[in-house]
Amino acid sequence: MKGEANIDEGRGPLAGLKVLEFSGLGPGPFAGMLLADMGADVVRVDRPPSRHADPADITGRGKRSLVLDLKSAAGLATARGLAGRADVLIEGFRPGVMERLGLGPDELLAANPRLVYGRITGWGQHGPLAHVAGHDLNYIAITGALAAIGERGGRPVPPLNLVGDFGGGSMFLLFGVLCALHERARSGRGQVIDAAMTDGVNAMLAPILSLRALGQWTGKRGGNLLDGGAPFYNTYRCADGKYVAVGPIEPQFYQLLREKLGLLDAREFDGQMDTERWPDLARRLGSVFGSKTRAEWTALLEGTDVCFAPVLDFEEAPGHPHNRARESHYVQDGVTQPAPAPRYSRTPTRQPPSPCGIGGDAAAVCADWGLEKQP
Repeated sequence: MKGEANIDEGRGPLAGLKVLEFSGLGPGPFAGMLLADMGADVVRVDRPPSRHADPADITGRGKRSLVLDLKSAAGLATARGLAGRADVLIEGFRPGVMERLGLGPDELLAANPRLVYGRITGWGQHGPLAHVAGHDLNYIAITGALAAIGERGGRPVPPLNLVGDFGGGSMFLLFGVLCALHERARSGRGQVIDAAMTDGVNAMLAPILSLRALGQWTGKRGGNLLDGGAPFYNTYRCADGKYVAVGPIEPQFYQLLREKLGLLDAREFDGQMDTERWPDLARRLGSVFGSKTRAEWTALLEGTDVCFAPVLDFEEAPGHPHNRARESHYVQDGVTQPAPAPRYSRTPTRQPPSPCGIGGDAAAVCADWGLEKQP
């Protein structure tokens, strides 16, 4: 909050935390980016050869990089030296890869008992599928989440890779890492985090499984309160081909939507939770919203309690007044990217530096982390 004393300007709440990230794809680098956004010193171990920084690599922002040939004695020694001084290690290889390199958790925790060793995979470190290739779509498929996403009567729809890779993966890896760091403050000992995307997505499904147990969620895709089945929790096409999203679940908000749309006298809308009538009501609302442009609906409904928002694309989102007011995006090196989140009152974050050149920080990292020899 404004005016709070003792603000540690621009360092972030994780300042001083040393994180060693072994280069990979998707969830691991994203987790490393979030730690770097919060002020951690994240050092990424890249594979030869070194190359120039790519401004479009948003998940590389705020990190430092050094290139190591992990199959060479010198590269392996440097990696072990860094791990011996790290607070956190992040890797996203298939089970057994780090062990074969001589960088498995047993060896590294023996040398550095305080190390929090974070492992992120789709299937987890054990189980029948642990060593099988897969992607987000496969991981969420066995949890039940994918089967629940899509239109009534249609096929399951991939929800980008937000659910498995980044929700069930990166976020649960970070949750595990931060919990382990908290426990380390008491015990003085690190541990291994087995973050499986399947486990994370299963955990995220707890509220939906509660609705199912209460008899409030059917097995039919697109026929439930939060999956597009409810006419009052859905998206609608406007006269200009653009879309709006409405979600007035609470009765008072639903009543306000009816008032704004001129539907107070339409008695068929009285039974808000009459699921048998939902398809017909959705068609009726589709006709109503199709009568005006998205801009006209925004002028009428945004800022009211009807739970409304225009559906914006990636180009439009940074210009929305709410996003501008919160400075939710910024442009760096010509690339629009999300600002660090969440916000802090006493240890605010700063705008992260641009992605580093691959391997360009070897000397500085070794000096800062107390290694005598450079790779």
